[in-house]
Amino acid sequence: MNALRVGLFTECYRPIQNGIVASVDALAHVLRENNHAATVVTPNMPGYVDADRNVVRVPSLPLPTRTAYRLTVPYFPRDERAFSIVHAHSPFVTGWLGVREARRACVPLVFTYHTQLEEYAHYVPFEARATRAAATRLTRAFANLADLVIVPTESMERRLRAFGVRARIEVVASGIDVALFASGTRSDALRARFGIAREEKMILTVGRLGREKNVELALEGFARLADPRARFVIVGDGPHREALAERARVLGVSERTIFAREFARDALPDTYASADAFAFSSSSETQGLVLVEALAAGAPIVAVDTPQTRDVLGNAARIVRPDAVEFAAGLRAVLDGARPEAVAAERVARRFERHLLGEHVIDLYRSLLPASRETRVPVAAG
Repeated sequence: MNALRVGLFTECYRPIQNGIVASVDALAHVLRENNHAATVVTPNMPGYVDADRNVVRVPSLPLPTRTAYRLTVPYFPRDERAFSIVHAHSPFVTGWLGVREARRACVPLVFTYHTQLEEYAHYVPFEARATRAAATRLTRAFANLADLVIVPTESMERRLRAFGVRARIEVVASGIDVALFASGTRSDALRARFGIAREEKMILTVGRLGREKNVELALEGFARLADPRARFVIVGDGPHREALAERARVLGVSERTIFAREFARDALPDTYASADAFAFSSSSETQGLVLVEALAAGAPIVAVDTPQTRDVLGNAARIVRPDAVEFAAGLRAVLDGARPEAVAAERVARRFERHLLGEHVIDLYRSLLPASRETRVPVAAG
């Protein structure tokens, strides 16, 4: 079969670290391992130089808010690359660049629904209900332009259908390098860097610190736990960090709460494996890649109950109602040794192996691209 040339159009990419970036990288890795070309098209980040030649940076401008994200200038050189598939990972300007390229080259457009945009309405300085409605309309309009929409969980398929999306939808989770995260080992030295003694308990959360991540719930559960042996380590950064630090102070747990900032991705497996409990309090995810990473590393999980969380975790974690008292009870049970069998967690984690899921996406690309069309698409040199 002919090799595919896939354009992965994403609003955010390195040096940003989040689930979308990890998902795009995992898919690009599998494409290249299977001898397909994968080009990431993403906004320019001033001062950052890509080591990967397969990244095309398009012009961008700063946004008027305090954020690492950039506003894409809608310009993409027509002779830069020739794609046989355009895969958009955002319904914003970069995604619309992808739409334009797909239409211009008469190639299929794929859209992965990574983000429940309506859950981010608080970042826009307009009335919240109107903003949420506009986000829903944008999601529906963009998805209905695609030849195929990929969602990471069945609950997100139901959500898009409720929004009025009529396009073909396939459920394919975002994958990780399961072996990498399973190689994580408990490290007393790493725990000591957080000021955690061997006999103390480490509760961990990992992710971007935004209001929509609801880390306050985990903090409140930690405070209600009232266990002097416990320390809460928050790995990640974002615009809500100062508010969370203040909340920890008000709750009286600031001395036992460690804001560790962002970690390099290769440092995460040992970090997860060194935790006595992993706390997940977000209800705004479409999947929650950190849940899979924590599972693979063997960290016992306490997670807030949402349809997508249940889709990912099944019975491999302790799932609790979004209530501080319930969250504290879940943490207490896990710290006292009540946790799912390791075999169940390993079985769930294996479902998210990036090679398996990436090859499924490649099969879906093929289903959109008859052999006759593949031979008509021009292939750029290099």
